[in-house]
Amino acid sequence: MEHLFVDGLPPSVGKGTLLRLLIEDGGLNKHRVGKIVLNGGVATVEVADGWAARLVRVLDGMQVETRRIRVWQQPQTGNNAHFDQMLRWLVLEAEAERQQQAADDDASLTRLVIRGEEMGLGERVLVQLAPRNEQAHLLATRLSVGSPVILREEEGTASWRGVVSRLGRQRLEVALNEPPETAVSTFRLDLAHDEVARQRMQRALARVAAAQGNQTAVLRDVILGLRPAEFLPNRVPAQLHPLTERLNESQKTAVVHALAAEHLAIIHGPPGTGKTTTVAALIATAAQRGDRVLACAPSNLAVDNLAERLAAAGVPLVRLGHPVRVLPELQAYTLDALVEQHDNYRQAKKLRKEAFGLQNQAGKFRRARPERGAKEAMREEARAMLDEARQLEAQAVERVLDGAAVVLSTLTALDSSLLGQRRFDLGVIDEAGQSVEPASWIPLPRVDRLVLAGDHQQLPPTILSQQAQAEGFGVSMLEQLMRRDGAVLARRLDVQYRMHEQIMGFSAVEFYEGTLVAETAVSHHLLADLPGVKRVGLTETAVWFIDTAGASYDEEQPRDSASRRNPQEAALAAQKVTELLAAGVSATDIAVITPYSAQVELLRELLPEAIEVGSVDGFQGREKEAIVISLVRSNETGEVGFLAETRRMNVALTRARRLLLVIGDSGTITADLFYGRLLDYFDQIGAYHSVWE
Repeated sequence: MEHLFVDGLPPSVGKGTLLRLLIEDGGLNKHRVGKIVLNGGVATVEVADGWAARLVRVLDGMQVETRRIRVWQQPQTGNNAHFDQMLRWLVLEAEAERQQQAADDDASLTRLVIRGEEMGLGERVLVQLAPRNEQAHLLATRLSVGSPVILREEEGTASWRGVVSRLGRQRLEVALNEPPETAVSTFRLDLAHDEVARQRMQRALARVAAAQGNQTAVLRDVILGLRPAEFLPNRVPAQLHPLTERLNESQKTAVVHALAAEHLAIIHGPPGTGKTTTVAALIATAAQRGDRVLACAPSNLAVDNLAERLAAAGVPLVRLGHPVRVLPELQAYTLDALVEQHDNYRQAKKLRKEAFGLQNQAGKFRRARPERGAKEAMREEARAMLDEARQLEAQAVERVLDGAAVVLSTLTALDSSLLGQRRFDLGVIDEAGQSVEPASWIPLPRVDRLVLAGDHQQLPPTILSQQAQAEGFGVSMLEQLMRRDGAVLARRLDVQYRMHEQIMGFSAVEFYEGTLVAETAVSHHLLADLPGVKRVGLTETAVWFIDTAGASYDEEQPRDSASRRNPQEAALAAQKVTELLAAGVSATDIAVITPYSAQVELLRELLPEAIEVGSVDGFQGREKEAIVISLVRSNETGEVGFLAETRRMNVALTRARRLLLVIGDSGTITADLFYGRLLDYFDQIGAYHSVWE
């Protein structure tokens, strides 16, 4: 038997409906149909040998109720070792995620009550939840705004999936698709497994692996190195978008290189080099020449950063995804908001209201017996109205998407039930170095050409499964391509607009072959140049390293934690922040970062709330005028732990604009040769200081 994937099925479609579709529209005899597995809007179907390709030709793109389904042949396992390996890694990662959540008390909140409900964007219900005791605070939690969650009855079985839309000290808000109609008084909220994202990655891998004789197959083979990438200069339009006028030469070269790509190109953007600005100029130019563009990134923030620049340039765009996960200033560009402005949607809303009125009327008790069949007639009329409303809503979605030059989404939010058969001339993945490879394949079946943008020398994807990590799951598609064909595929941006040249210097040599240069306006800027800042030692220096060797600033491991902290080092960091504040540096211009969560907690206790304290990972893509780094590790055995991931340290060292202050124990960290070179650099530029000074 051969296997078919069917994606985008409406919720009402069952196995019987799917079987009729195969027989009546696909022309398949029922005896040639084997097992049908239906999971949500996705089905896997066994069909007789020789029929799969014919069914794909007939059924792919067919409208079923209000959705257009996607159908493709599923490759047999073992046909492509590369994709089979990734499917295996996804299984390992799913198991690691389940184990983490089962052991993580911070992923749940219990004994909650509903304090209010209101309607939000996209007619989602915003439910306010709080502890039963009105004076109590919410317990510490790993939940955050945008977290997928399940709201459950504590004394029942009902549950509702949603997204955290607001989180405060005493209450939080969850956006649900429907109100929690229940008589139960208390609820629990649990962080949800992101099974939808994992399923989309699995489907993408299966679909790409099975592609034959089309552009998806060509792109796949170029990415896997089975055929060469081609660049055609005549693809570059004579007129570039006005956004390119603001670019430097390396940025313009990268845009032209990407526009000339027949299949695949890379924009390599080291820290502070204006990668997102360059990518926005590429997308705007492609849209200007008539291309339809699908722009993606692993995170909502990265998508929003790109959307902000495109919106400011007047590029027609639609932002897919849950409105709660979108920046407030961009919510007017979300699909939900744009659809709500459409005439078809307004008409559908009116029909739904009338239909619900009929349903209520039909369900009411009446003393006078209604005529036979009257209630059923009302219900039938209400069902017809709701069907018409769904059709009108679907038409509104189609027209909004058809009118967009650029569609933006996180990689795992790309939804076949929304996009149908839509194809795009160009696909762009920003921050591609932070995406696991399976996610980077999701847009492939929809695009003719692909551009990856990012930096493989900064933080890689986060992997929970140690086994999958050891086997290579943490290597992104971008990193693989840069290692193999970077010289051909990539153009590097070489002017950075963030850092004093001494802050940039070490990373420029260590990670970027010394090609980076600091733009004149930032190359010598210091904190002392800011209005109201006094000229003292720290404000007149770009880089400052404080060596704690020999001072007994020993690290420690908190009870019931795998993390590390260093109380004396935290106190020293707080002291230096106090000195900066006394010199007139604004609290909003200072951040303290560290690789360890336990040190983050300790620093937050010591520093004013106005000072941002966070992990290195949480600061990728961001910057501050002054950055204080606490390295934490100080032990007799030279164990450096997280510090051994030098790409994490590359991120840490390149967040500061005017002052980089690093605190660490040279006796411990120089057990790693990378830190030996770093301290040599600090000594060379006169940045080395001892805690004993």
